[in-house]
Amino acid sequence: DTVRRRLRARWVPTKDLQGYQDIVHGGMMGLVLDEMMVNLLWALKQPSVTATLKLQLKRPAKVGEPLDCEAWIKEEMGRLYVTEAEARNPRGEVVASANAKCIRIGNSE
Repeated sequence: DTVRRRLRARWVPTKDLQGYQDIVHGGMMGLVLDEMMVNLLWALKQPSVTATLKLQLKRPAKVGEPLDCEAWIKEEMGRLYVTEAEARNPRGEVVASANAKCIRIGNSE
């Protein structure tokens, strides 16, 4: 069942990805969570692209601090996938969450 499949990764943001001093740039958080959601679909042999992306930055992510990222499929409607992702700091706090609508490309079934 595709709905229960998840993709997990640990990411340690480097100083060159900071926005404010020692804080990860919010755009980088969005990029990583977007990549997690789309890569999950590609791993499931459902090549897709992001149509819409909504990002919520919940608390600062610190440069050099490992973040546990996870993505999953919430809903599937034909060629449309609704996906979600989040990043958690070492204390288990959600630092960012995202959801996206992704469209399957090509003739994959």
